[in-house]
Amino acid sequence: MLKQPAVSGMFYPAGEEALRESIENSFTSSFGVGEIPTLKCENYKGDYPFNVFVPHAGFIYSGPAASFAYDKIVREGFPDTFIILSPNHTGIGKEISVFNEVEWITPLGNVKVDEDFANAIINNADKASSDFTAHIQEHSIEVQLPFLQYFSNNFKIVPITFGYQSFENTLEVAKAIVSASKEVESSYCVIASTDLSHFYTQEGANSADSLVLQDIEEMNSKKLFDDVISKDITMCGYGPVLTTIELSKLTGLNQSEVFTHYTSGDITGDLSRVVGYASGIFK
Repeated sequence: MLKQPAVSGMFYPAGEEALRESIENSFTSSFGVGEIPTLKCENYKGDYPFNVFVPHAGFIYSGPAASFAYDKIVREGFPDTFIILSPNHTGIGKEISVFNEVEWITPLGNVKVDEDFANAIINNADKASSDFTAHIQEHSIEVQLPFLQYFSNNFKIVPITFGYQSFENTLEVAKAIVSASKEVESSYCVIASTDLSHFYTQEGANSADSLVLQDIEEMNSKKLFDDVISKDITMCGYGPVLTTIELSKLTGLNQSEVFTHYTSGDITGDLSRVVGYASGIFK
């Protein structure tokens, strides 16, 4: 199945030239990493040394935060496959929906799905299903692709979206990815797509986000889950982050670093109702 863009012209520009300029602005923004990196290599061989988490809002808001994580990836070199985990914002589709066929389309070209890796994950996770409906209108994986395609189209993806972000589901997917990776020959990096607190005041967002980011820095997935649920923190992609923490630890990556954090209020100046954005690494 060919996955058509859902938010081209909304979350990011629909034209190729304008989209490339938007990505460049994300890197060079005063909130961004500061410069545009050069891709070290394609088809990285061996075990990739880190996984990342990145935000997924419109590029003018979250693009600068995302640039920090993509800067690290570009400077390390691209693996064969990016496994991109996201929350399901539409409520459509299965409990864990894996897109396991053909290609995704963006204004920067087509990206192939790593069908072997995707099917191996499905086979290793009881609750994971081949499901396209959950992805048709979902934005949180789509917006990651242009940041990679700006540098190269020579990679594959495994898109996975969580319809139900239970702690059990995140553990299952983490274990399934690790098991699947032993059955295929692809080097891979996991990208967890998440925004942080939604629609608090600036003060409230900074307070909630600091708690979440501390849990991430400590790689304490259980506390992160408990904090999000018990304190009703509106972090939309906690499931992908929990999964990435757990699979990172399963593969010997036991440290994390938060690169940056700011809110939409820092961009717009409206501090009354903001969304938090951050990016970081598990290494």
